[in-house]
Amino acid sequence: MSKSPAQSLLDKADKKANSSGGWFSSSTTKYEEAGDLYQQAANAFKIDKLFKEAGDAHAREAECREKCSEANEAAQAWWNAAKAYKQGYPELAVQAFSQTITHLTKQGRFRQAADREKDIGQIYQNVLVDLRKACDSYERAGDWYAQDDATATANTCYKDAADLHAVLKEYPQAITLYERVADNSLSSALTKYSVREYWLRASLCALAMGDPVTAQRNLTKYSSLDPTFSTTRESKFVHDLIDTIEKGDEQAFKAAAFSYDQVTKLDKWKTDILLVIKDKIQDEDVLR
Repeated sequence: MSKSPAQSLLDKADKKANSSGGWFSSSTTKYEEAGDLYQQAANAFKIDKLFKEAGDAHAREAECREKCSEANEAAQAWWNAAKAYKQGYPELAVQAFSQTITHLTKQGRFRQAADREKDIGQIYQNVLVDLRKACDSYERAGDWYAQDDATATANTCYKDAADLHAVLKEYPQAITLYERVADNSLSSALTKYSVREYWLRASLCALAMGDPVTAQRNLTKYSSLDPTFSTTRESKFVHDLIDTIEKGDEQAFKAAAFSYDQVTKLDKWKTDILLVIKDKIQDEDVLR
C-alpha cells in the first residue's frame, strides 16, 4: 500500500532530523530543513483531516525550531500544533498552547501570551469542563492584558473568571473580580453604562453567601462611587431582594425576581444564583 503524501513528508522529515549531517552542513541547517519538512507534513495531514497527526508534526517542527534557537518560529509552530489539536484533542491543545506561552513570555510578548492563555481558559470551560482551571487561565490572561493596557479585554477575562467563581460558589473571589471590572469601567464614558451589571452580580454573590448586611453595605459603597447607581433598576432590585430576605418572605422574593425579569430578562447565571439565594430563605424558615 502506497504512503500518503503527508506520511511520505513525515518520513522524510524524520530522516533529516535523525541524520548525522555531512562535512559541509551544520546541525542548525539539518534542523531548519527538518522543521520545514515537518511543517509541510503537518499541512498535508490537515488536508486529509488527520488533526492529531498534524498536531504531532507541528510539535516536532517546534522542537526543531527550538534546537535552532528560532524562538519566534518555535512559538508559531506550537501555536499551529495547538490549533490542530483543538479539533478533538483538547488536552494536547492545552499542552501545546502552554509551550507557546512559554516562548511568548520569555520574549516579553505578554499580549499574545494573554490571547493563548484565554484560549486555554475556553478549552477548560467549554470542553474539559474544569472550571477552576478555567478561572486561573482567565485571571492570568486578564493580568497580562492589563499590563499591556488592553483594559477592555482584561475586563472580559476578569468577568468570565468572576462568573465561574460564582458557579463554583467561591463568592468572595467573584465579588473582588466584579468590583475590579467595575472600577476599571467607571473612568470611560463608553464602558460606564456596564458598571451597574457588575455591581448587580457582585450584590447577588453577597446574597448567595447569606450576607444581606454586606450586600447593603456594598450598595452604599457603589452609590458613593457613582451617585446615579441608586436610581437604577439594578439597585432597586437588590434593595427589594434584601428586604424580602430580611423578612423571610419567599413569595415576595419570587415576585421581585419576576418583576425584574419582565423588563430585563434574567440570564442563566442570574437565574441559577437567585435559586441559591431563594434556598437560603427556605433554610432560614426552617430554622425559625
